Amino acid sequence: MRRKSLLASLDWFTVFLYILLLILGWLSIYAAEYDGTPTGILDMQTNHGKQLVWIMIAIGLGVMLLIIDSKFYTTFAYIIYLFVLLSLIGILFFGTTIKGSKSWFTIGGISMQPAEFAKLATALAIAKYLSGLNVNLKNIKVQLICFLLLVLPSALILFQGDFGSALVFVAFLLVLFREGLSPVYLILVFLLVLLSILALIVNYFYIVASLLLVTGGVAYFFRKNRQPVAPLIGLFILATAYVFTVDYVFENFLEERHRDRINVMLGKSGNDWNVNQAKIAIGSGGWTGKGFLNGTQTKYDFVPELSTDFIFCTIGEEHGFAGTTLVILLFFGFLFRIIYLAERQRSRFSRIFGYSLASVLFFHIAVNIGMTIGLVPVIGIPLPYFSYGGSSLIGFTTFLFILLKLDADRLAVLR
Repeated sequence: MRRKSLLASLDWFTVFLYILLLILGWLSIYAAEYDGTPTGILDMQTNHGKQLVWIMIAIGLGVMLLIIDSKFYTTFAYIIYLFVLLSLIGILFFGTTIKGSKSWFTIGGISMQPAEFAKLATALAIAKYLSGLNVNLKNIKVQLICFLLLVLPSALILFQGDFGSALVFVAFLLVLFREGLSPVYLILVFLLVLLSILALIVNYFYIVASLLLVTGGVAYFFRKNRQPVAPLIGLFILATAYVFTVDYVFENFLEERHRDRINVMLGKSGNDWNVNQAKIAIGSGGWTGKGFLNGTQTKYDFVPELSTDFIFCTIGEEHGFAGTTLVILLFFGFLFRIIYLAERQRSRFSRIFGYSLASVLFFHIAVNIGMTIGLVPVIGIPLPYFSYGGSSLIGFTTFLFILLKLDADRLAVLR
């Protein structure tokens, strides 16, 4: 039995895609800031200069993660999860408020967002728990523990005022579904989202009447078997109560900026300046774009948060439909590669961790691009490897390189 070296075992194609995404992301940040005045690439007064430093730190961290024994991640999964939970609690007391969200630790002028690492820690904890002996997702107790592992970090992030990062944990339902969770839960989530939207745009009377009609129709269909009648009535009561609760929560618990963003998506009155400018910028790119560094909408501050939440607008304006399509295809190629890596793992821990990365990445990509073109509310989550920010970059890099290490160890021994 001989061992392959780490360099021989590493999935270099995934590394290549990662580096390509980093380069394109950095060029997009540079273009978003460019105003015609030449600046050094390491100018620490600019976002592109700072981001280049974060990129070098992230790559260095990735190399260190590859050196660490992969058993470290399984052994200390729960400890890492607990540490992140404590940091999320600590930020409620000692955190810094930035852009309406108390989600940051600021030390020596450097700000870090623990929520970006909570996704990684949750993936480790979920993978550790589900890979245990005699753990079956068809068991109600196992389901409750998994949901608790998801709800704890999500709730703490929600208390910080970061609705977008809290919502990301819904992506883990796809992982649980892959591991045997009943599709009924996905259907229930879809129905809750549908009811929430209807409750905000349709009169209560019509919604309740429709629910009553559906309940009556199903009850009539099962009229010869009365057992489903009581659960049907219970579901009707719960659904009706939920419909009346949505508006109250919307008006009393969400901040005005969140209400505005949801109203804009639903076609109601609200502050739609950001979304309109984002769509104008992307649409102005046409088929092939205006050319690198030749954007106008993105150069003169029409589009807000251009280096972070709306970085996709720079791609759309400067490279047009062709450029945005290539970036989206690159992201999907990257996602499919991660799913491929997850599927070929021999351990359940590694497979679950790989699917966690794919699910979280997909959620970020779909929502970030969707919010720039008005398909989903602007909830302020970054485009992975593209948006400016050290926390997001290091969080997703750590996520990826742990998977690469797990995959490399799968091939470490040749028989």
